[in-house]
Amino acid sequence: MKIGLDVGSTTLKCVVLDDNDKLVFHSYYRHYSEIKEKTVELLRQIRDKFPQEKNFSLCVSGSAGMGLAENNGIAFIQEVYATRIAVNRLIPYTDVVIELGGEDAKILFLTDGLEVRMNGSCAGGTGAFIDQMASLLDVSLVEMNEMAKKFNKIYTIASRCGVFAKSDVQPLLNQGANKDDISASIFAAVVNQTIGGLAQGREIEGKVVYLGGPLTFFSELRESFDRILNIKGICPENSLYFVALGAAYTDLSQEVDLDEIIDKVYKYEVKEDYNSTMTLFEGKEDYDEFVRRHSSERVDYLDPTEYTGDAFLGIDAGSTTVKAAVINSDDKILYSTYLPNSGNPVPIIKSFLEDFYEKFPNIMIKSSAVTGYGEDIIKNAFDIDYGLVETIAHYTAAKKFKSDVDFIIDIGGQDIKCFKIRDGVIDNIFLNEACSSGCGSFLQTFASALDYSIEDFAKLGLESTRPVDLGSRCTVFMNSQVKQAQKDGASIEDISAGLSISVVKNALYKVIRASSADSLGKNIVVQGGTFHNDVVLRAFEKELNRNVVRPNISGLMGAYGAALFAKENAKEKTSLIKEEQLKEFVHKAKVVTCGLCNNSCKLTVNTFNNNRKFIGGNRCERPIVSKS
Repeated sequence: MKIGLDVGSTTLKCVVLDDNDKLVFHSYYRHYSEIKEKTVELLRQIRDKFPQEKNFSLCVSGSAGMGLAENNGIAFIQEVYATRIAVNRLIPYTDVVIELGGEDAKILFLTDGLEVRMNGSCAGGTGAFIDQMASLLDVSLVEMNEMAKKFNKIYTIASRCGVFAKSDVQPLLNQGANKDDISASIFAAVVNQTIGGLAQGREIEGKVVYLGGPLTFFSELRESFDRILNIKGICPENSLYFVALGAAYTDLSQEVDLDEIIDKVYKYEVKEDYNSTMTLFEGKEDYDEFVRRHSSERVDYLDPTEYTGDAFLGIDAGSTTVKAAVINSDDKILYSTYLPNSGNPVPIIKSFLEDFYEKFPNIMIKSSAVTGYGEDIIKNAFDIDYGLVETIAHYTAAKKFKSDVDFIIDIGGQDIKCFKIRDGVIDNIFLNEACSSGCGSFLQTFASALDYSIEDFAKLGLESTRPVDLGSRCTVFMNSQVKQAQKDGASIEDISAGLSISVVKNALYKVIRASSADSLGKNIVVQGGTFHNDVVLRAFEKELNRNVVRPNISGLMGAYGAALFAKENAKEKTSLIKEEQLKEFVHKAKVVTCGLCNNSCKLTVNTFNNNRKFIGGNRCERPIVSKS
């Protein structure tokens, strides 16, 4: 019998063929970088399923399979050749193979010889990219595929990598664009990335075969390829297993004693041979002092059920989260929330206000302000008193914790904002323009890939004794370094700490381009949800060689600053939507094409109760954003 093993970037695929090359067993699941453990588990499963067999012909393939094969004396075949062997055998006269994997993408041109086009260091347009986009839309992968079937419009979305795509998708979500259209647009972006990035002008025509997980599982991705290329591609039976099948078919396979191979792989130990970086804590006492120092930087919370009187509302409608804070006249917090925006902040704020009005009828909101990405739509939807620039909101909050603050850094889900303060005035602003490698989503991506929640992943970093030196690179390029570190024996704890340190280095040296700690300032306040991660905070202090202030509400600072601004600028009467009006609240959104100029912008028209409108999505200079 023959075993073909395909160890991919994110998955492990296996086939077993009988002596007549009939498929008698196949397996497909994610390995979460536990390649050794999952391989042993799989081979034991095969042994138990075929107890009468002792010797098998075995060959390994796949982008992550070479190390496993070399270190355990197993035959290896490069995945391109494995794919060609399987395709030529099962689908003869194929002209082109398009294969998308978890982080790999390739096109094989088989006419007149073999020509291969592969993605190098970029995972844009692969399964990992689609995973990120589904997470951004807050839907499952199955739901995303089903929604794409109902699309009416295709938006232009970058798929070079998830970071650039988010900058296209997030505004569409905040403006109320239909998720059906966005889902289909994401699949179209994958097609365009494949054609533009890999085919690079060579025609994709003739008999075209689709292989790999994304093209197997997403019917609408195949439809997008068919529609854009004007072809009818073939997604064959067992399309997930063609690399594994090629490994089983190849003459390179070697006969092995399966029990011996299982024992060899099980006992194989990887030596810790990787570059490490600074140790974050010298011991428990060092960590305890760190916790004590930062626990003193706080704003008090009051029990809202025991409070009667005036209050002030601040909302921060951010790129990935919605935060809200209600404060009293003494700047203490009565009530707050911190939730994912799920692509649309409007229903979240509506629910927040309904909940607040119902629970606390004795508290009267006298003034309100909103800041963040979703400022315009939230202000229009709920008649918020003030719209506030993010820099002012965060500076207002920071001054409450350190009156002489001269530098503020806020690291959020996708963005970094840094403000240099001089003589009480914001003197300079630094923003990450197109890359989120120093942001919270950077850590979230890796935590999810390794099957951890971000909270658990961050805690693991505190236990690191030898953090991996991963440098300061973007998420996509970092993938290969993380995998290599795992192969070299780095623990999850050391990888978690190394990634957190990379966030800091990206922020300091790629966004701020700091030359020294003194160039930032002496009185630094850090904000944003990412700084809830103690490893990120400690790495920041160690890199600068100075202590900084992290408020206990670092993730709420935008909302808290907006609430402070609302209090300081309160009018006699607030325009904020009342409880009775919320009961009649309506929000509908539709997409139209603007005909006012040749740009033909796709606009999202948001309609609220009393036929109030907010128009977003303009990409030209005409002032079409209005409320009527």
